[in-house]
Amino acid sequence: PLFGWNRYVPEGNMTACGTDYLTKDWLSRSYILVYGVFFYFAPLFLICYSYFFIIQAVAAHEKNMREQAKKMNVASLRSSENQQTNAECKLAK
Repeated sequence: PLFGWNRYVPEGNMTACGTDYLTKDWLSRSYILVYGVFFYFAPLFLICYSYFFIIQAVAAHEKNMREQAKKMNVASLRSSENQQTNAECKLAK
């Protein structure tokens, strides 16, 4: 509640307080709307936007690694150690 824009009210069993989201006036609703946009939807969008570019960069790097592996006549990008460990895990099951 910034400068009287909204208020705190008791919630639940009256031992905790939270913003008043039940009042129907436009001032309270505008506070909840702005609060939701800036503190929920904007960070969520920023996280999704960032992850999109992270995944895109990882995919491009993997593509470059595969091209480099083809030039070097490498059969697989995975190490033989990793494959041996996987085989041991399968045998243990």
